[in-house]
Amino acid sequence: MFSVIFLGFLIGMQHAMEADHVAAVASLATRSRSLASTAKQGAAWGAGHALTLALFGGLVLVMDTLVPERFAQGLELAVGFMLVLLGFDVLRRLIRDRIHFHLHRHDSTVHFHAHSHTGGQAHADDLHHHDHPESFPLRAMLVGMMHGMAGSAALIILALNSVSSITQGVLYIALFGAGSILGMALLAAVISLPLRFSARGFTWAHNGLKASVGLLTIGLGSKLIYELGIVQGLLTGA
Repeated sequence: MFSVIFLGFLIGMQHAMEADHVAAVASLATRSRSLASTAKQGAAWGAGHALTLALFGGLVLVMDTLVPERFAQGLELAVGFMLVLLGFDVLRRLIRDRIHFHLHRHDSTVHFHAHSHTGGQAHADDLHHHDHPESFPLRAMLVGMMHGMAGSAALIILALNSVSSITQGVLYIALFGAGSILGMALLAAVISLPLRFSARGFTWAHNGLKASVGLLTIGLGSKLIYELGIVQGLLTGA
């Protein structure tokens, strides 16, 4: 019993590393100003993911039924559209903010500052930026909920075939969710490192990384839309 339940935790962490999950959280990471904030975004994604995991897994356990394949594919198609929107949002913010970096010398000390020319106003960000408490990252949680609805049902159903009771199944789902929260929080923090490092160096490198995140997210979402909507016929009715 322990090995099966612990496996749920490990699979939950591994599940967080799937390409569409990484793309979504990378796009969310471009909105964060600090490592802690990015990890919070990842944890919120994992919490939303775990919430829908519990819902779908609970239905599977209680009703002893399966999620229709066509319905599951439709949810994955919705994830594709969501990724495209997230990617375009990254590019939109990049163009809107037009962030660049400057070196300033104060009292023989060199300081590094970021400026945004939002709305055509030069140096819209003051040299002395003050961080303010951030609200709960609801956006990241909603994105995680969408991913949980789309991709986890089949994985849970496959794994729940190995448990012998509802109690084991509930523990499995709980640890799977915990694994996905921890895995995504760690992954989000790792993803944010090159963004933060480039912010201390060159404008073109920082903006280039953000543009790459946006384009790759759009590309992955478009791939899902093509495969499910065109090849599988969800959009064409084939």
